[in-house]
Parts: sequence; C-alpha cells; structure tokens
Amino acid sequence: MEYLQALAKAKGWTEEETRQRRAICEIGKLCYQRFFIVGADGNISVRLADGTLLITPAGAMKGFLEPQHIAHIDMRGAVVDGGPGASTERGIHIAVYEERPDVHAVVHAHPPHAVALTIAGIDMQAPFIPEIIVTIGGIPTANFGTPGTPELAASIRNIVRCSDTVVMTHHGSVTMGLNLMDAYKKLDMVEHTAKILYMAHTVGGAKPLPPEYVKKLLATRSDLGIRTLNTLENACGTARKN
Repeated sequence: MEYLQALAKAKGWTEEETRQRRAICEIGKLCYQRFFIVGADGNISVRLADGTLLITPAGAMKGFLEPQHIAHIDMRGAVVDGGPGASTERGIHIAVYEERPDVHAVVHAHPPHAVALTIAGIDMQAPFIPEIIVTIGGIPTANFGTPGTPELAASIRNIVRCSDTVVMTHHGSVTMGLNLMDAYKKLDMVEHTAKILYMAHTVGGAKPLPPEYVKKLLATRSDLGIRTLNTLENACGTARKN
C-alpha cells in the first residue's frame, strides 16, 4: 500500500484514480482466476468523475496487471496522460458509456460456457432461472461483430441501452454496472446461467418457465425494491436479426 501511495504521488493520480486503478487490477485477477478470461483476452474499464476512462492496456494479461499499467483515455479513445495505449476493443466501452450515463464500469470477458451457447445458437434471453428473471431478466445475444473494429461496438449498441448484460456471438460477454464489483457480479451471473443451461441441454434440453410463472416472478420486483433494468420487462434484444 505504501508503494502504491508513493507511485500515485509520483504520477499525480487523484485518490479516485489510484483506487480505481487498483480495483481494475483486482477484477482482472478475479476474471483470470475464474477462467472468464485467458491469455490477453478481455478488457476492463471505469469511468472517472471527470468523464475520462481508465481501461486495461492493449495485449496485456489481465491477471497480472499493476496500477501503472492501466491506460487513461478520453471518450474518443485518445490517451490523456502519456501512459500506455488502450485496449483495441475500447470502442465497446466507449459505446456503453455513450449510451448509459448511469454506468460507471464495464467488464468484457470470454466466459466459456456463455460463448459456447452462442456458438450453438442457444438463447440466454429466455426465462429459465427465477433469480435471473427477477434481477436482470435474461441475457440478450448480439449479432457477430468483427473484434477490434467499429463493427463490434455497433453490434451491441442497441442492446446495452436496455440491458446490463449482453453476449456477443462467437466472442464473449459485456457486463456493466454502477461500479466494478457490480459489473463483475453480472459477469458471474452470466456464466453461472450459461453453465446451468449447458448442463440442461446435455441431459435432454432446457424448458423455459411458462409465462404465468414469469409474470409472478416479475411482480415480486417492486416488493423486493429491485429497480434495475430487466430485459423481460422491456423486451430487450427480441428484435435481433440473425
């Protein structure tokens, strides 16, 4: 901690920037340990109070980052402090922040079961698991977008307006939240849901809950004080073209 404080002073980081740089590194380690990312996969970002972004650098292994490795960019993707260059997929993050003023953190990962379901063409938006139905609703799937190009950010833009989670066909997931732990929690939910569906399909198929049960579950949201976006309430992603 003393080393980090000395580094922050030398770099001129604010308390907020120092804390968020450290948090990105911690979430990167969690993602790596849970096999949500491998190698140099994925990217993680935070929006600071001044509107600039901290984001993992290009080509880095996210399980081994230190605070000084994190890139600091503006909303055009340009480095603002002479530090490392940002992830080549920074466009995903910028698109989310442009569409969602309420979002302050984004995690893009490659959770294996969730990606496998997109390859198999299995819909994660359908209502299967009560806890998911009540909280985020379902997990919409975006059409394929070429990684590292503007096409990728464009492929998720409509969905992130109405969902805190999205899986990108043959690629990975994007989860967002009020802070990094919130975004990471939703990644955990995406992969856990995908594991359950994967197992269900291996033993005979997955049967969605009937509409009357879904209606009852959604009705509990107000009593529970849950006011987050819910993709079953707002029909997010149902108009996706194949």
